[in-house]
Formats: sequence, structure tokens, C-alpha cells
Amino acid sequence: MKIVLKELRESMVCLKIIQKSKISKSELEINKVLKESNELVSIFVKSVETAQKNYK
Repeated sequence: MKIVLKELRESMVCLKIIQKSKISKSELEINKVLKESNELVSIFVKSVETAQKNYK
């Protein structure tokens, strides 16, 4: 799960670069994907925390 979380965070950085550089023509789409990515990061952060707690 930690690998997935790392990849999600890297993807968000790439999306933010695309957003700021105006490469994408659809600002709305980029914002939607960023929001969804942020939600996924939150889910995986909680999952990692729970897994670590249950492991102990």
C-alpha cells in the first residue's frame, strides 16, 4: 500500500505541473482529477495507518 501511496503522490505532482504550465486545455478536467487523486491519497493514508496499527 505504501508503494501505491507514493505513486499517487507522484502523479499529483505531475498533474499540478500540467495545471500550472497550461499544457492541458481543460482546466476543469485537471481539477477533477486532482480532487479525485487527493481523495485517493487520503484513503490510502488511512489504510496504511490502520494496517500499521493492526500489525502491532
